[in-house]
Amino acid sequence: MIEVRPEQPDDWWEVEALLDLCFAPGREALSSYRLRDGVDPVRGLSHVARDGDGTLAGAIRFWPVHVGAADALLLGPIAVHPTHQGEGLGGFLIQEGLEAGRDKGWQRVMLVGDAPYYGRFGFDRLEAVEMPPPTNPERVLGHDLVPDAWRGISGAVSRWCR
Repeated sequence: MIEVRPEQPDDWWEVEALLDLCFAPGREALSSYRLRDGVDPVRGLSHVARDGDGTLAGAIRFWPVHVGAADALLLGPIAVHPTHQGEGLGGFLIQEGLEAGRDKGWQRVMLVGDAPYYGRFGFDRLEAVEMPPPTNPERVLGHDLVPDAWRGISGAVSRWCR
């Protein structure tokens, strides 16, 4: 049995250890991390999943960003402990996060990731959105939380400043 709940400040370092386990060394050098520096994840959207023993099984975070003059959520990172991979936990966290973002009034979500994987959740390539280098533009994906939310949105992705 897996319990999913909003991430709390006490979860932070355990989530960071999970991210270190699941991702290659140097993950914090990615351009998406520069967008997160000094910015808190969106309260109520970042979640942890714990198994019946209380062990961290997965985590997902969402961050606010600006895309040109528009606001968006930046999904990531998302990680599932190797002992729980293949159980559908990552997909569950993504679906729950997208619904929660919509419920909190966000209109659009973006991420940097693998289009074949994230396409099943409704993510498509964002042609006119520019992540800071050295991001591969083919991996910049977006999802509408409300109809046509990405229509007409273009420009550089920048750090949240509110």
